[in-house]
Amino acid sequence: MDSVMLTVIGILVGILVFGIKSGIGCGFSNISTRVILAVGGSYFLLALLFGSVIDKINLEAFEKFYSMGMGIHIFVSLLLIMTGIYTQKKWNSGKDVSRHTFLAISIPCPVCLAALAASCLLLSESLNLSGIKVGFLIGFAFFISVVASSFVFRFGKVRFGKTPETMGSAMMLIGFYYLLGALLIPAYIQTKSMNLVSTAAGETEIIPLMALGVIVFAGFFLERIRRHDL
Repeated sequence: MDSVMLTVIGILVGILVFGIKSGIGCGFSNISTRVILAVGGSYFLLALLFGSVIDKINLEAFEKFYSMGMGIHIFVSLLLIMTGIYTQKKWNSGKDVSRHTFLAISIPCPVCLAALAASCLLLSESLNLSGIKVGFLIGFAFFISVVASSFVFRFGKVRFGKTPETMGSAMMLIGFYYLLGALLIPAYIQTKSMNLVSTAAGETEIIPLMALGVIVFAGFFLERIRRHDL
């Protein structure tokens, strides 16, 4: 399989992942079909926007910009965690706030915007297509992914009796995943740049274990908060 095909497959997988992320919020919240279509449409329009300017952006400049975004990455992860807690606490107290809190997981966040821009840039360079054509293709794929996954999760919510509390749990899980990425990616890049020898592997392998420990502890702590034990 050549590199172009691998790039296209990687982009499609990335689109599916971010589409499912948005679909979780749309599917488990109590919003209308019109709002779901609007969320999917926002990804489509943003992809068109990125596609229209992608010819003026090179990969090196984008990599420098992305390397500066870890602070935003951490902010998004904390926002998802706190919004997930808030959604669950309000639902358990008899109030449904999912019509508002779903925005934290469903609308294009800075991480999603970076994924959109990267998808347009990589696909444009791989297939040698114009930016606007690439933007249309990426936007259409995002639209289908968001809308289709939203209706799948909505069906699952009705079929299995799920509630917006499930959306809160998903928010916290994704927030922890983002936080793990923000902890590990800089450490991994630093390790690779230092060209550490194999004898130092024992020192670097403790990083993911520490991060995992932090996530497990945080999950236990947040669960106690949700159940009003603290």
